Amino acid sequence: MSQSEIGVVGLGTMGAMLTMNIADNGFKVSAFNRSASRLPGFMKDAGDLASQITPCDTLEDFVASLKPPRNIILMVPAGAAVDSQIDALRPLLDSDDMIIDAGNANFHETNRRAASAVEAGVPFLGIGVSGGAEGARFGPSIMGGGPKDCWDRVAHILEAISAKYDDRPCAQWMGSGGAGHFVKTVHNGIEYADMQLIAEAYGIMRDGKAMAAADCGRVFEGWNTGILQSYLIEISGEVSQAVDSETGSPVLDIILDRAGQKGTGRWTVIESQMLGAPVPVIEAAVGARNMSAMRDLRLKGAALYGDDVQSISDDALTMTDLEQALIAGKILCYAQGFDLLVKASGEYGWTLPMPEIAEVWREGCIIRSSMLNDMASALREAPAGNLCTAPHFKSLITANVGGLRKTALAAQAAGLPVPALAAALAYFDTMTQARTTANMLQAQRDYFGAHSFERTDKDGAHHGPWLGQHLDG
Repeated sequence: MSQSEIGVVGLGTMGAMLTMNIADNGFKVSAFNRSASRLPGFMKDAGDLASQITPCDTLEDFVASLKPPRNIILMVPAGAAVDSQIDALRPLLDSDDMIIDAGNANFHETNRRAASAVEAGVPFLGIGVSGGAEGARFGPSIMGGGPKDCWDRVAHILEAISAKYDDRPCAQWMGSGGAGHFVKTVHNGIEYADMQLIAEAYGIMRDGKAMAAADCGRVFEGWNTGILQSYLIEISGEVSQAVDSETGSPVLDIILDRAGQKGTGRWTVIESQMLGAPVPVIEAAVGARNMSAMRDLRLKGAALYGDDVQSISDDALTMTDLEQALIAGKILCYAQGFDLLVKASGEYGWTLPMPEIAEVWREGCIIRSSMLNDMASALREAPAGNLCTAPHFKSLITANVGGLRKTALAAQAAGLPVPALAAALAYFDTMTQARTTANMLQAQRDYFGAHSFERTDKDGAHHGPWLGQHLDG
């Protein structure tokens, strides 16, 4: 039996689907799972692809089944499990055998593993894979990080299995170390925000307009034919119109309103704070998920204060206004995400390829949308520029920000929480204000901490007249 060109460790949902994808693209692939009992069921599920897959009961058999120099993809849970699997594999490998972490790793951990690999003189890649189970099976978006020669060594496989946009693979090398996993983290942060913006629009329709779930779904379907065309709007239309087979009720009406998360959105917010690159829409989305989990407290609050929501009339807010709110909110959210990528690129010396990042996200990943083409064009003209200042998006924001303002005001007046929409509006208002209120902050800081401030009429560091009096007192 000929040896496999690549191997996959970990046959959970994502690992199993990715293995089948590799086999489906004509590559012989070996598969190993810590629990060997998973292998028979997996091979049965593989069907006709089974002839391309070599199942292995032990790590020793797995390593022996691979053609040197070996290429091994890890699809195991992020964190300690990755380190444990690397420690188990390395003694069995040659110095030119490469491990590729394709899980949802924190990029700091990827940086650490990459540095350790360099010290040991062995190849290592960290790649972000987006698209869920369907993407893993039929074509994900892939964001690679590590030495360029390591990427080039397996690029033909990763490009073949990736999603395609106009026949171009949605797989790209992003830079050294944890660059790929960082880009994937920001992708997921944008995903959190995009989902929250849509959920808030749904909440306005459901609670402010008293619309049935199916009617909300039809609105989403209509929006998916215009500027908002995207995977998330598409599936929002589908889930809104789905019916529960047990109760006959809309599925949305029987789903508990407590959202989960795996941490990547939180990582995005943490890194934005560390780098001084604000992402308030993403931060609001992460906060909203955290508050949704506090269901007992929310029920107590509703009992204490009441949760009556006022209806929103068409005079106060139309469906066109709501669509415009999503358009403006989406652009502002993506602008924040790309600003974070620019800041990280400079901080970590990555030279992240901004236009290519937008292009890699056009297919296969969760945030794929029609806007990404125009974003790629804008970033090609000004890679370090804020999307809001690009002519195309300046025109779109100008045309739609009025709807965002009306939506945020109408929702808040009705007692409906819209944290992400409100954060998008606050970001726009702040970033278009020539003079903010930070002068008051600087005065306060100088008063209690002698931190000094800059003046509008001369250079240098200055103190206010209160300083001597304050210190004397």
